[in-house]
Amino acid sequence: MEENRLKLQTLLEDVLGNKNVYFQPPESLKIQYPCIVYERNPIKNVVSDNSVYNQKLSYTITLIDKNPCSDVVMKLSQLPLCRHDRCFKSDNLNHDVFSIYI
Repeated sequence: MEENRLKLQTLLEDVLGNKNVYFQPPESLKIQYPCIVYERNPIKNVVSDNSVYNQKLSYTITLIDKNPCSDVVMKLSQLPLCRHDRCFKSDNLNHDVFSIYI
């Protein structure tokens, strides 16, 4: 599982174009913008005959940017198995939220 997360970390850094990618950051961390914050979602088990035969990992990715028209939104939306879920503005920052399966 950690190997997949590290691959996702590298992929998100490449898409963003910098190292401002944070996995479940503590509230005390001073975040630099634009950035991506991501967290793991519950594991989805696929069950048959009372046994788990497949597990799907997914993450919630949030792009936080001062720019409401960031090119990174389109780049993230083109990643395989990635879906744009919603966008909102909070504290004068634009948030675009995605789900991605790994």
